[in-house]
Amino acid sequence: MEQPFEKMAEEGVPKCDKPSEVSAPKKEDQDLPKMSPQEFRVYNRMAEHMDMFHENFRRTWNLLYGACTSGKRPAGMSLRAFLNTGLEFCHHLTVHHTIEEQHIFPVLARKMPAFKQELELLTQHKLIHNGLEKFEGYLEQCRVGERELRLEEMRELLEGFGTVLWQHLDDEVKQLRAENMRRFWSAEEMRRLPM
Repeated sequence: MEQPFEKMAEEGVPKCDKPSEVSAPKKEDQDLPKMSPQEFRVYNRMAEHMDMFHENFRRTWNLLYGACTSGKRPAGMSLRAFLNTGLEFCHHLTVHHTIEEQHIFPVLARKMPAFKQELELLTQHKLIHNGLEKFEGYLEQCRVGERELRLEEMRELLEGFGTVLWQHLDDEVKQLRAENMRRFWSAEEMRRLPM
């Protein structure tokens, strides 16, 4: 079976060079016996890897939303490049969630309730994609000249799914942090997970 994170990379879903603080352990989560550095790496691997993809989504969101709130595109970015950045964001997020739903969540759902159908993380995906589809449709209309880009309209569309997106990016990584993963999986099982 192909590795889902490798599949995301093959599909062109960008990721950052290193994870953000979201994948770092939190003091209040450490109520189990202390892990060795090696155990921590085994258990935290998925959180860090997922967070590098999520951090790229956060950065792209901030670029798009920043243009909407400032009323101007980033310096040196043409209208075409700006619209393409938004459309790539939509495409990459759709590919990312599709791979999660088909390859990652079913494996994790065997032991972790948060990844089961119709619970919080999958419900967040649905809410995100309701807004993402509207956003993508708007950008596509602007790209082909059916509509004129209005940053205020774009801002409203981004805000339509932004809160749930940002919450989801953090919630998913928190579920994958070492302290939580070891509640459900042995170190050997973690090494065998196809991710």
